[in-house]
Amino acid sequence: MGLLTKCAASALLSLLVTLSGATGAIAQDAGSNIGAGGRPVGENWSRSPVYAENGMAATAHPLASQVAVDILQAGGSAVDAAIAANAALGLMEPTGNGIGGDLFAIIWDPKTEKLYGLNASGRSPAGRSYEELLARLNGQEKLPPFGDLPVSVPGTVDGWFELHERFGKLSMRKVLQPTIDYANNGFPVSPVIAHYFERNLARFEEYIDTINEFDNARATYFKDGPAGQGEIFKNPDLANTLSLIARKGRDVFYEGEIARTMDAYMKRIGGDLRYEDFAAHESEWVEPGCVDYRGYELCELPPNGQGFAALQMANILKNVDLNQWPRGSAEVLHYITEAKRLAFEDLGRYYADPAFVDIPVEGLLSDEYGRERFALIDPAKANPEPAPGDPKLDGEGDTTYLTVADKDGMMVSLIQSNYRGMGSGLVPDGLGFMLQDRGELFSLDPNHPNVYEPNKRPFQTIIPAFVMKDGAPFISFGLMGGGMQPQGHVQVLINIVDYGMNLQEAGDAARLNHVGGRAPTDRLDDDSIDLLGTLNVEPGVSTSTIEKLRAMGHRVKVVDNGIMFGGYQAIMRDPETGVYAGATEMRKDGLAIGY
Repeated sequence: MGLLTKCAASALLSLLVTLSGATGAIAQDAGSNIGAGGRPVGENWSRSPVYAENGMAATAHPLASQVAVDILQAGGSAVDAAIAANAALGLMEPTGNGIGGDLFAIIWDPKTEKLYGLNASGRSPAGRSYEELLARLNGQEKLPPFGDLPVSVPGTVDGWFELHERFGKLSMRKVLQPTIDYANNGFPVSPVIAHYFERNLARFEEYIDTINEFDNARATYFKDGPAGQGEIFKNPDLANTLSLIARKGRDVFYEGEIARTMDAYMKRIGGDLRYEDFAAHESEWVEPGCVDYRGYELCELPPNGQGFAALQMANILKNVDLNQWPRGSAEVLHYITEAKRLAFEDLGRYYADPAFVDIPVEGLLSDEYGRERFALIDPAKANPEPAPGDPKLDGEGDTTYLTVADKDGMMVSLIQSNYRGMGSGLVPDGLGFMLQDRGELFSLDPNHPNVYEPNKRPFQTIIPAFVMKDGAPFISFGLMGGGMQPQGHVQVLINIVDYGMNLQEAGDAARLNHVGGRAPTDRLDDDSIDLLGTLNVEPGVSTSTIEKLRAMGHRVKVVDNGIMFGGYQAIMRDPETGVYAGATEMRKDGLAIGY
């Protein structure tokens, strides 16, 4: 029996009512809602994983998943299909991503039998100094969420071509054509994305005075207000932009007419990015970092992203046998939360662009340091004042996540985002996409590693993940959503490794999202930070567990709309048969499709 089959057949006896999901908890706690129906196998709130032998795609939109599978069936590689799906999502889910943002990816290449990492994130304007930024902020203590000040160079298109040059099979014209067609002809908006259109417009209207120019964004995305579910949405400007990229390659975006248009737009609205910033951009191939968690290797990309926070959490949590308690127990949620709080203290202190600072990576990811941090967890109560550790140098953000696997065994874990939902509110003239606002995540503390500097990559929240088992690829997965991402990665890993959940159940299970503590945007000497923070949980966590967590000193809040708990997609490969299992996120509109 293959490992996938074993996972799928697990009864999850320890789950019990404490984390039974929507059916038990919502009916019990909310009273007014009718519960879900039953299931002949698995947990009654979770649909089956999708199984297929030749290829698999899991994305946040069914049409994007179908685009990816179509590319696979046309002879494309998993990388071709991932680029095609990402392009489609930039059109169909512009509330979380697009070519105005950044990209990160982890790729398993079966030919070289190696994991590759790509950091395709952009940099701040080279011509704007720290002092000039402070002058423009005019006394503000943090970078604003909208307008030109948080805009950094979009890295996605360069990321596509870096991936394609190394691992692609089909032409970029063929890869991008499905999205070009959808952009010209239209597609029906799905329910969750329609909800986010409405939320984004409301937020833009609230901050409209801080946005240099909003007419372009309104004409592109909100001509008749936010698009409703089932409404046909078109973006011919984006179709023209993608057609140029398909014909002329990445240089048209960074050195050609698209770069010239972005430069002219920035000059027109008083922004600081210039043609030279686009022309100088390049992605970076990086080595994924991995740590062992009970015989499985969790792999993440190094800073300037937050992936290593997930590795730190895993290194802390492997010092306790979590499965001695039910998955939804207060004890398990307490340990996960305390590990997160300790890891994020280090994240807020050390994580930044490694081109500008020395980051104690070896120390942060060592087993010894994990044991040191674990020793700080009191099993009976929350730590009132966690602090960064001392590793030795030698030793609601919105996003889209997708994963694709092909018949040859290549697996791609890819995440892409504009940050702050749709981004800065700025759409360059006639291009059909919004520029990101990732630069909001710079610190203004001159002593912080993540302080704003010219031509520097800001701290990034978006992180793809991968799990290896016995030297072979096992799971390509990710979970979008700001600071939820490292926490979500670890919770999914625990669900599968410690509690035997199948791939779909592991994503559907109720989650926690701890918010608060130190952040990479804070001043290092700020004593007013709320170190306790808030432990947000979904309704599937029982009332008795919540009461016990509060008695342990946690500030617990039940959040029932799913928004802050991320968006999960995953593909698992059975190491014995090579069969793929795909899973998608019940909190999104997504779909896993195989063939």
